[in-house]
Amino acid sequence: MRSLCTATLALVIGAAVPAAHAEPLVTKGVGLSNCGKLVNDMKPSEGLNNLPNALLFYWIQGYLSAANIYLLNEYTNYINLDTATDTKMIKLVYDYCKANPDKTPISAIDKFIRDAKKIDVKESEVFDPWEQ
Repeated sequence: MRSLCTATLALVIGAAVPAAHAEPLVTKGVGLSNCGKLVNDMKPSEGLNNLPNALLFYWIQGYLSAANIYLLNEYTNYINLDTATDTKMIKLVYDYCKANPDKTPISAIDKFIRDAKKIDVKESEVFDPWEQ
């Protein structure tokens, strides 16, 4: 079932994106794309209805989830991902990329992670939740 959903999503994205725009975002990854190029494709006012915005936001969700795993393992704290809404994150990257066209979106997200308020948890809550 999961592979069917993945295949369907790939077909939808492939059909919806012109070839000139799809190749770099799909093969390179939107987080490492050039801000100067990406900012021209983004339309923050359209939210997730704009495909580059959606690709960026879904990439951000994955990146922040991975960052939380690292934070929990290394520091026993994490970022509340409820604060990383699509509107907020798309605007954050758009503003950053507009001001820094020679950078990459990942730099904006790394700064967000560093600056975000972290929630502390006990090691036992993170690593042994079912043994309590």
